[in-house]
Amino acid sequence: MDNTTGTRDRRWLGLFAILAAMIMNLLDSTVVNVAAPSIRGDLGGSETSLQWIAASYTLALAVGLLTGGRLGDMFGRRRVLLIGVAGFLIASMLCAVAWSPGTLIGARVVQGLFGAVMIPQAFGLIRDLFPPHEIGKAFGALGPVIGLSTILGPVVAGALVDADVAGTGWRMVFLINLPIGAFSLLAGARALPVRNGDRAIRLDAGGALLASLAIFLLIYPLVQGRELGWPAWLLAVAAGGVAALAVFVAQQLRRKRNGETPLVEFSVLARRSYTSGVGFVIVFFGSVVGFSLAIGLFLQLGLGFSPVRASLAMASWAVGAFLGSGFGATMMGKLGRRILHLGLGLMTVGLAAAHVVLGRAGAGVDGWDLALPLVVYGFGMGMIFVPLFDIIMGEVTDHEVGSASGLLESFQQVGASLGVAVLGTVFFSGAGGRPTGADFVGAAQDVTLLALGLTVTAFLLGFLLPRRARATGHGEPAPAAGEPERQPALV
Repeated sequence: MDNTTGTRDRRWLGLFAILAAMIMNLLDSTVVNVAAPSIRGDLGGSETSLQWIAASYTLALAVGLLTGGRLGDMFGRRRVLLIGVAGFLIASMLCAVAWSPGTLIGARVVQGLFGAVMIPQAFGLIRDLFPPHEIGKAFGALGPVIGLSTILGPVVAGALVDADVAGTGWRMVFLINLPIGAFSLLAGARALPVRNGDRAIRLDAGGALLASLAIFLLIYPLVQGRELGWPAWLLAVAAGGVAALAVFVAQQLRRKRNGETPLVEFSVLARRSYTSGVGFVIVFFGSVVGFSLAIGLFLQLGLGFSPVRASLAMASWAVGAFLGSGFGATMMGKLGRRILHLGLGLMTVGLAAAHVVLGRAGAGVDGWDLALPLVVYGFGMGMIFVPLFDIIMGEVTDHEVGSASGLLESFQQVGASLGVAVLGTVFFSGAGGRPTGADFVGAAQDVTLLALGLTVTAFLLGFLLPRRARATGHGEPAPAAGEPERQPALV
């Protein structure tokens, strides 16, 4: 084998190492939807703890993404990716050996932070690996891999919990990261290109801490409120979150005036199309992620499905999302913003159909009853994933792209956390203290109606977005130094 062939093989090995890291993040974003009831059955804890086990990962990821891309610029993407993967593996082990809900939540926070370290490096490393004439093939491999991970992730998680391998039960959904991460580390160390970082870049640790505090103080009352009876001091906590957010904005503006690099380029927020896009992202991902968690809990807690049966019942949703993402990628150039409205229209139809099915079938509802509504909902949802960020950034200038995309990714995770908090609270409130099957059905209907309302809200916000997507793809120039890489929308 000549040098050219060997170099090509190494490039693809490096790509597989990157994909393995992305797969771990995708799996750990969704496994709790299937494993949560088994976790609670083993570790105990309240219904609120289930919400925190899901929300803690996305919250940590949201905050960490603000600085994750900057770390790659400072210390080199290869080094930072490998550190992120190693930390993610350690955090996965901590999740697997957790002995209480609190320790699991803490381990999930560590997972989210290391996920935020490794994920922003992926797209820059792909550009480093492949020359311009081959990069299309590399990016072409992303869609199917991400789509298959979305489909198989919950199914595999359900199968692992049911299989109870060596008595591990739900713990195996975190242990499965070990072989995937080990491959990413070994292949990445061998095949990823070594590039020196720019040590002149300064990390805004104070800004990151302020952002973390603000987001936590805003989310905490939403998750804990129902369990604590909504005491007045929770309002004070929320007010503290607003104050911390104001301090963060002032601190970022001061850094900008002093010639220092801020975490966030606030000039993008002066654009109505972009701020509307931020609202769209929060509402859309909040609805999708919150609805997914609530349906997973309904199938297991309400209908008594086993984890694998619940994951198979939701597989039609994932299949629809996979097919819809392919359609969205093909038609985004032709349809522009209209593809978002088409997708949201299908999601509305799917949710309305699910509400009707739940009302008619009641506690006797089966996975097959929900298959058609969920596949329609998933197809519409998938149509939105690929073009969404490019459409939102249709009017963003070149020098703002990195900051604008990084901020959108963070808001995506904040939206997911809000969805878990709000829709999860609605579900458990609707079910009541000693719920019957009929109570769970009513709770699922409440969540479905709320998700439908949020989807309609996103539909209306869509009219404020740019009509055409920003020109991106294989010919897109890399972001300026110090700016994080743009990434596609990932649940």
